[in-house]
Amino acid sequence: MAKRKVIISCAVTGAIHTPSMSPHLPVTAAEIADAAIGAAEAGAAIVHLHARNPEDGRPDQTPEGFAPFLQVIKQRSNCVVNITTGGAPTMTIEERVRPAATHKPEVASLNMGSMNFGLFGMLNRFKDFKHQWEKDYLSDKGIIFRNSFADIEYILTTCAENNTRFEFECYDTAHLYNLKYFLDQGIVKAPLFIQTVFGLQGGIGAHPDDVLHMKRTADRLFGDQYQWSVLGAGRNQLPIAAMAAAMGGNVRVGLEDSLWAGPGRFAQSNAEQVRLVRQIIEGLGLEIATPDEAREMLSLKGGDQVGF
Repeated sequence: MAKRKVIISCAVTGAIHTPSMSPHLPVTAAEIADAAIGAAEAGAAIVHLHARNPEDGRPDQTPEGFAPFLQVIKQRSNCVVNITTGGAPTMTIEERVRPAATHKPEVASLNMGSMNFGLFGMLNRFKDFKHQWEKDYLSDKGIIFRNSFADIEYILTTCAENNTRFEFECYDTAHLYNLKYFLDQGIVKAPLFIQTVFGLQGGIGAHPDDVLHMKRTADRLFGDQYQWSVLGAGRNQLPIAAMAAAMGGNVRVGLEDSLWAGPGRFAQSNAEQVRLVRQIIEGLGLEIATPDEAREMLSLKGGDQVGF
């Protein structure tokens, strides 16, 4: 009997952590490319990508910011490329969709509901910042990450002709129900790639009961029409990945979601986090999916059909 394959996604930089928090956070195009390729070589089938301003590290959602590292990754790796449409919560929906609409990746991320988005808790650990924007961004208690039904439909319809499929990021139970609405309307189609997110301030918590609740709800709503994946924020990354892998799920790691490789120890690279979660997966007697196996599991169009 064939072993079940587990897809590892790696989100290499994101828009939550800021450059002053860790010297290992990729910022420049070359750093992002190297991080993505290193993660793929360590076992990640999918790399989830954001761009940053190379001077101060702030999020950059211009298509031009993505182009240099997308081309390098495609030349050097067979991994599946996943481009964010989340960008940062301070951006408009039109800004957020432009990289995916322009570069036509196999996968794009899509947040499935609006939420309070609290990053201010990180100021309890991090005190010194190189750039004023970092402290201003993290300390804002008024951020609402807007993802209305109109916003979600705008992204889906804008990317529809590109045959891009989506990593549906669900930060709470209501987001699963929002996704069910779009499935029932025929705007999205199975197989769905559902990424349940745990431990971010403003979303569902990171208790094992929260993980079980999201999985039970997704099972009830989607049955066998979806692939389940998890990401745990911060110190929750590996415990939640272990739990999900044992329950039949896929996993996401990366410096977007956590800067750590153990208590009080910075991850030296995204590849290090991939190796740690791979060890858990293989320790459970499971196998990691190759990029082409992930493409088959998620019904992706193929790396030769992208726009970069």
